[in-house]
Amino acid sequence: MTTPSFTPGLELSRRFYFEAVRPLLDEAAPGISHSAARLGSGSEVLGFDTARSADHEWGPRLQLLLCPDDVARHGAAIKDLLSARLPKTFHGYPTHFAPTAEAGIRVMQATDGPVHHRVDITDPATWFTEQLGFDPGRGVTLTDWLATPTQRLAEVTAGAVFHDGLGRLAPARERLAWYPHDLWLHVLACQWQRISQEDAFVGRCGEVDDELGSAVVAARLVRDLMRLCLLMDRRYPPYSKWLGSAFARTPQAAVLTPVLSATLAATDWQTREHHLARAYETVAAAHNRLRLTDPVDPSTRTYHSRPFQVLRAERFTAALAARITDPAVRALPPTCAVDQFVDSTDVLSRPGRARAVTRAATSVAQP
Repeated sequence: MTTPSFTPGLELSRRFYFEAVRPLLDEAAPGISHSAARLGSGSEVLGFDTARSADHEWGPRLQLLLCPDDVARHGAAIKDLLSARLPKTFHGYPTHFAPTAEAGIRVMQATDGPVHHRVDITDPATWFTEQLGFDPGRGVTLTDWLATPTQRLAEVTAGAVFHDGLGRLAPARERLAWYPHDLWLHVLACQWQRISQEDAFVGRCGEVDDELGSAVVAARLVRDLMRLCLLMDRRYPPYSKWLGSAFARTPQAAVLTPVLSATLAATDWQTREHHLARAYETVAAAHNRLRLTDPVDPSTRTYHSRPFQVLRAERFTAALAARITDPAVRALPPTCAVDQFVDSTDVLSRPGRARAVTRAATSVAQP
């Protein structure tokens, strides 16, 4: 099979719905109310896919959402019809997804028989609950916000909706578009707090000739600054693979990218600290431009009597916390959202686990 020229996944899925799936759906269940979208996991949902993405879990695929009664009544028949009558290839890409040695991972592959397609048929509440651990159609609680990794929030608010006959996707995506204002302040405060807890260690590690340890701390701080910039720009930070790509789209990226790159390339702690200090002051100035708080002095300073340059980022944490008026948000501990205190893929990729650790860490009552 000749490899087709690359088509971005969202555009491929849009064409697949309108040109291949929708005609068969209209034939199988004329007039059935439905929504169709490409949301959820996958680099194409965030707009970061390339030809490399086609090697697994990428291709002509989408979610087909029906009301629960229609899923029960028509879902199996629609699935079987699509398996039997979808074209074997679509714009040069196979519509059949074959299993691999890795559980749950499929790849596009030519077939002469029925296609194992990736038109996932379900209802909106079930789909959202599987992705997030809750159905935003029933409202979004404080627990829901805190327990949902920003990667998951990005996956359901990015992507593309091709048709919303059920009228469920647009309201849900709008509701999840960004944190409520006071919770945003809290998330920002917690991100500054993370920086305040480690910025002195770059110099302290280096002072005892632990340049490797200093570099590791600096890399953690670079990551936290990148995530902070995304949060300040009201963008959900994606997981590590796409963090740099997402950061590159922020207003601060043009100035900060060479500074953060120099931080990571530095071979001694003094140079590392010098670049980090410039980065701190740049992000601090960006904070002041948001006017979320009274101005906070963006200059770095020494850490107690030690010769290490730090921002004292807890000053920004305090300034943000002082502007929070919602009593429920004010009462939250500084652990904040789940991916600000958990770094385990096995937790963050499983909504039930993420909700459990969030409830334990924040003591937010489960609704």
